[in-house]
Amino acid sequence: MRELKIGNVVLKNAYILGPMAGVTDLPFRLLCKEQGAGLLCMEMVSAKAILYGNKNTESLLTIHPEELPVSLQLFGSDPKIVSEMAKRIEERPFAFLDINMGCPVPKVVRNGEGSALMKNPKLVYELVHAVVKAIQKPVTVKIRKGVDDAHVNAVEIAKIVEEAGASAVAVHGRTREQYYTGRADWEIIRKVKEAVQIPVIGNGDVTSGERAVQMQKETGCDGIMIARGAQGNPWVFSELLQYEETGTLPPRPSVEEIRRTMLRHARLQITYKGEYLGIREMRKHVSWYTKGLHGAARLREEINRVESYEELEEILTGL
Repeated sequence: MRELKIGNVVLKNAYILGPMAGVTDLPFRLLCKEQGAGLLCMEMVSAKAILYGNKNTESLLTIHPEELPVSLQLFGSDPKIVSEMAKRIEERPFAFLDINMGCPVPKVVRNGEGSALMKNPKLVYELVHAVVKAIQKPVTVKIRKGVDDAHVNAVEIAKIVEEAGASAVAVHGRTREQYYTGRADWEIIRKVKEAVQIPVIGNGDVTSGERAVQMQKETGCDGIMIARGAQGNPWVFSELLQYEETGTLPPRPSVEEIRRTMLRHARLQITYKGEYLGIREMRKHVSWYTKGLHGAARLREEINRVESYEELEEILTGL
């Protein structure tokens, strides 16, 4: 199992849970950590929300000792605000401060944040440089292939973030225009890897041990980020680790193990978010966990009406 060094931090392995808004919250990160993820990326946090003391932001910043190491991701476009907020939260127990330059969501892009930053290389340098100067912890950056197929500039942006002092760059092989559709372009990850000296983390279309090994061979990337491939599937990390070590995949979890994990996930959600919000957030997770199982379509219809842990437990008994 290969280690991955980013800045002054050594990860036990190079398999990373990618940041996903509304998905990589504390309960889900704990489950992925138990399955062996080398690094857990938190949900993205608005630098302006920290500045203005948004009441919902504190829960996004919560870190549990058992999930370390984690990467805390900020998004914003003002170098002064982002760097000052990075400094304000630096005492929190995250290992890396990641800057989001990959989010394709319209309301983020309209503000010139997320993947919109890739249209402004000068601002990219100023933003990364300001954050690197402001804090002692390693700074990383997550980018995309480009804004669209006519503006593929991941190599240029990766060189800029390296020059600005970033310790690693994660590359999602899709453009902003693609969102999450179509195939991820692993060739752009390879080009970035050949262009910079800092570690490059590949992201896009890794759903199995075979795909992870294939990405590493084709791109030479130093780390592999799994995002949607982990939805409803925290076991992907133990599978990746076993495949890397033995060349064989473990059997998929049984229906009973999936049921136990869903209920445990629900209990964690309730612990950290209360039953009202926790159970409602579990609805999407249950849809992911049960994809492909017998009776999953019927279950998905029922799950959208569930409002308590007892109701969830009763419905899952019928799996």
